[in-house]
Amino acid sequence: MIPQGQSELARGILDRWTENLAQVLESMTDRRPKVQWHQGTGSRPVDAGGQPLLWWEQPFRGGPQMSVWVGAPRALWEYAGTLTLKAAGMEDVVETEARNTWFEIVGQSLGQMAQSIGAVLGHEVGCDGGVEREPEPQATEWASVTMQFPETDLPPGTIVMAPALLTALTATRVTPQLEEVAPEAPEEHPDPPSRTMELLLDVDLPVSISFGKTQLPLRDVLKLMTGSIVELNRGVNDQVDVLVNHCLVARGEVVVVEGNYGVRIQEIAIRRERLRSIQ
Repeated sequence: MIPQGQSELARGILDRWTENLAQVLESMTDRRPKVQWHQGTGSRPVDAGGQPLLWWEQPFRGGPQMSVWVGAPRALWEYAGTLTLKAAGMEDVVETEARNTWFEIVGQSLGQMAQSIGAVLGHEVGCDGGVEREPEPQATEWASVTMQFPETDLPPGTIVMAPALLTALTATRVTPQLEEVAPEAPEEHPDPPSRTMELLLDVDLPVSISFGKTQLPLRDVLKLMTGSIVELNRGVNDQVDVLVNHCLVARGEVVVVEGNYGVRIQEIAIRRERLRSIQ
């Protein structure tokens, strides 16, 4: 993907991304695959076994036309999505659910990639809304991505970086800030701290509180006005949900702190509930 002699920083970002992708899958399935990227040669693959690749485009804020595309053959995204949902307790998984779960897996890993890119460029880089779309024609540099689980051999996926992103990374010089983010492991330390975790510690995530939910027919929604009361599916003494990045992480009770509402955490959501909340 990155021509020989060009940015080692871009190569390092791909190294960290494959590590992040393995960590995301491990957190969702309790099984950590071996994920690696390999230099692409020749034309970028357009299909696998006669079936088109499923592409996800992730634009980044922080520079013009900075995007990354991840393409997966059906066997890859279907297996990873199904494995994740079955780990959450779902017995029967339909194609749409596996597909959407794969997009969630890829989106989380690319969100972490944005932090790595920001550390390299020296300014904040965030994610815009991703979309299912093939790479632009001028994005010709690519890499193969293998994901290995012990029980099965999966066909490789593909990752493509936009030319503008490669140019920005190639032009960036190594700074003390980058060295601080990704330090060399000291020789006397056999297990150095995770570079991925260091990049994630300063990531801001949206936190919201859910008091309850309900469903209303459209005719009733149109009747809503000032003073209308909408009844929720939760009692006044029930716990409220704490959502981080729209995913359930905990439950607690509402309290008042110096005139502001707050939540006292009483229970951490189990992994199965967290996985169900992202569907």
